[in-house]
Amino acid sequence: MPRANRHHLPGHVWHITHRCHKQEFLLKFGRDRRLWRYWLYEARRRYGLCVLNYIVTSNHVHLLLRDEGRGEIPRAMQLIAGRVGQAYNRRKGRKGAFWEDRYHATAVATRTHLARCLV
Repeated sequence: MPRANRHHLPGHVWHITHRCHKQEFLLKFGRDRRLWRYWLYEARRRYGLCVLNYIVTSNHVHLLLRDEGRGEIPRAMQLIAGRVGQAYNRRKGRKGAFWEDRYHATAVATRTHLARCLV
């Protein structure tokens, strides 16, 4: 059975989380976190991604993004996840998944919810 399509609502803020495969600490080194940030800013430049906040931990990432309705979020996440995973696997001589599954996106409904996400 195919996966359900994602629906992004233009003008909404989204809290995105993406976890490393098997909850491993694949982003534990600063070099890997810097690479992830590089591709985040490259996605911002290429697709006009509106980044409100982000945090990179050793085994997952959090993003607060505003959807402008141009399909920028899925394209950006594909770019970031693909490039980071490829670079890591190439450097470590490994094969297989870097990310556990698709990223998880939750719409931020209220200003209170947005304030909690920013903290």
